[in-house]
Amino acid sequence: MADDARRIDADAARARFEDALDSHAQDFETFFLARFLDLGFEYLPEDAADADKDCCRVTFEVTDMLRNPQGSLHGGVMATAMDISMGHLAKKVAGPGATIEMKIQFTRPVMDGQVTCEGRFIKKGRSISFMESRLTGADGKLAALATATWKMP
Repeated sequence: MADDARRIDADAARARFEDALDSHAQDFETFFLARFLDLGFEYLPEDAADADKDCCRVTFEVTDMLRNPQGSLHGGVMATAMDISMGHLAKKVAGPGATIEMKIQFTRPVMDGQVTCEGRFIKKGRSISFMESRLTGADGKLAALATATWKMP
């Protein structure tokens, strides 16, 4: 295989970087990394009466820029998106928190298509909360599970 066949599209990478640089704001949902990964955000449920089922859904497309040398979505990108899904939910529910620790189990590679991360509370506390994020590929199958401890504001 020629070396050029394994390179990402430089123009697409520059365009993504420039778009993130031009459109970011140092705030939740719009910070540079979220814009660079082209993350979409949705908070569920929209009905506040069902607050025990709070969820932050983060979606993005697998692109060549996000692949590891084996051709699948890089585990670090997966970890980042899962952390963001939990952090944005924590912020929405209680204010900005901080990840104390996070463990990830990777169950299958994600090769292409839209990725979805769903961050949820396992147990909400006043100062410490336990959270999880489940990452699925376009096929809807679980590809990674993160559990984390969060310091609440």
